[in-house]
Amino acid sequence: MTTESTNKPSIWFWIISVVALLWNSAGAYMYLIQAYNTESFKAMYTPEQLEMVNNAPSWATAAFAVAVFGGVLGSIGLLLRKKWAKSVFFLSLLGIIAHQLIYNSFMSGAIEAYGTSAIIMPVMTFIIGGLLLLFTNKAIAKHWLR
Repeated sequence: MTTESTNKPSIWFWIISVVALLWNSAGAYMYLIQAYNTESFKAMYTPEQLEMVNNAPSWATAAFAVAVFGGVLGSIGLLLRKKWAKSVFFLSLLGIIAHQLIYNSFMSGAIEAYGTSAIIMPVMTFIIGGLLLLFTNKAIAKHWLR
């Protein structure tokens, strides 16, 4: 006898999961073009902003990678209906806190380089990461994940 749930997720589960994958994939794309210092990345920023990005400490870059690739993996976990998505989203949220909130908002000088958008994007990213973790908890409670 199997203990696997036959509880089917609502259409909103699938919509949110796909949107989460798209959102987190955009973050992974930004990480990759930054890591490879592509021409398209350089074209998006002023020389001062590029200098700030290029001088980021390795721990901040690692936190950025954990945040975005954890988000992608957590989103894939949702689409596969796996409970481990919760743990991965939690790690992603820790990466968001370290990179976006601590480093970008308080240590990097981003506010001077980018203006108020340096506060808006980290807060928005943190809120979305937190909501994805809460959504995953709800999906587990409804037995949509196994």
